[in-house]
Amino acid sequence: MTDFAAARMNMVENQVRCNAVTDHSVIAAIAAVARETFAPDANQSIAYMDQDLPVGHGRYLMQARAFAKLAQAAAISAEDKVLDVGCATGYSSAVLARIAGEVIALEENAELAASAAVALEGVATVVTGPLAEGAPKQGPYDVIFLNGSVPAKPEILCAQLAEGGRLVAIVGEGLIGQAQVYVCANGSVTCRTVFDTPAHPLPGFELEKSFVF
Repeated sequence: MTDFAAARMNMVENQVRCNAVTDHSVIAAIAAVARETFAPDANQSIAYMDQDLPVGHGRYLMQARAFAKLAQAAAISAEDKVLDVGCATGYSSAVLARIAGEVIALEENAELAASAAVALEGVATVVTGPLAEGAPKQGPYDVIFLNGSVPAKPEILCAQLAEGGRLVAIVGEGLIGQAQVYVCANGSVTCRTVFDTPAHPLPGFELEKSFVF
């Protein structure tokens, strides 16, 4: 029988801390949330492996090291309002809610959203809708966190940032991806790259294919 508590601590020490994650609030939040409870029964035994964790419907929880580094790059404070895009079963929102003041968990798959709503009751607000459209009614946001890769800058989501707000996402396709931080300041959005990592794509962000004559 798997000792999940021990596996979680091993994940923190061997996947998070050793990969340049030094933010104590991020480390403490990851150490406190039982990742296995957000996985399907068949995948609970692999919840703490160093890989993206499949949760059904073609969706994944991000591997711990990438998730932690992305959360650290977002520089979340206890006063921040966070939009968690593609929360799936709710693991990311549960972690972020231990750091931020308020979390809006956005999920477009109805079954995953229902699962997240049960798991996050009293912790975060789950909203069902297309990921690429965000949740403008609940915005603006101090932080927007994307749980997966997108092929290009998510313009619609960037428009939902508050002044000084940060959007963090892995931009790229396939096995090539760069974690980027977009910052809204004085009405414009700047971008910087913080690390390289692959990630499974989020649905709904696909670029339209142009005709070639």
